[in-house]
Amino acid sequence: MRLKLFIALMIGTLFSTQICNSQEEILYKKVDTTQLFLEVHYPPNMESSKTYPAMVFFFGGGWVGGKRSQFLHQAQYFAKRGIVCFLADYRTSKINGTTPFESLEDAKSAIRFIRKNAGKFNIDPSKLVASGGSAGGHLSAATALIEGYNDPADDTSIDCIPNALVLFNPVVDNGPGGYGYERIGEEYKSFSPLHNIQKGAPPTIVFQGTTDHLIPVVTAEYYKMVMEKVESRCDLKLYEGEGHGFFNYTNLKAYKSTVAEADQFLVSLGYLKKEPIINID
Repeated sequence: MRLKLFIALMIGTLFSTQICNSQEEILYKKVDTTQLFLEVHYPPNMESSKTYPAMVFFFGGGWVGGKRSQFLHQAQYFAKRGIVCFLADYRTSKINGTTPFESLEDAKSAIRFIRKNAGKFNIDPSKLVASGGSAGGHLSAATALIEGYNDPADDTSIDCIPNALVLFNPVVDNGPGGYGYERIGEEYKSFSPLHNIQKGAPPTIVFQGTTDHLIPVVTAEYYKMVMEKVESRCDLKLYEGEGHGFFNYTNLKAYKSTVAEADQFLVSLGYLKKEPIINID
């Protein structure tokens, strides 16, 4: 009996250690019957006495659909590099019947949850990177630049502004002529990242394809210009002949290139060291 108990305890300990060092799923928010989760990817061999940078990814899909697994490969890579990575759920119109405004509420809630639980995750809350593609890129930028659209249930004393942004063909212009204006309308003045850039905006890197049919290159270039006008860093990496979503894992060459560039950007901020060198696969 004692032997069986000992074996069961050992298996339980082994399992919990493995989860802690690989990945887990955590409920970060509940709205009525909707449950929103964070999928957490931990660096290997984490030391409990150390804190690590954090990176949260928001999937694309026009605030209509999408899955958090979109950035799975990026999260796995950066976890190996020493960052605690989070793949975030948020409400979309197709699944939840919501608007882009609720999507932003959820993105802000996710960042607040991560910061509130920084001790549990062994992260440094002053080194939190928000990342995303397309509409997920909008959410990342908007958590940094947009003051409103906070969930009434959130503790707004917890800061939702990330310390750096890694954006993949982000939707930054919601104004007339920009993406999503037909759903956002005149609220673009308080919702569109491009129209709300202020001094103190986090350092940013933007990846943009030159033949993107949804986000014109000129929009990304103007975003960079406005960011630099308020003395915030904004690196713009243009990919010749690439369209919308070019950075996804299915386009392996562009995926590897954007991950390598994002890595260098985070090294330049002091969030990562050059070592260990990890294969991007």
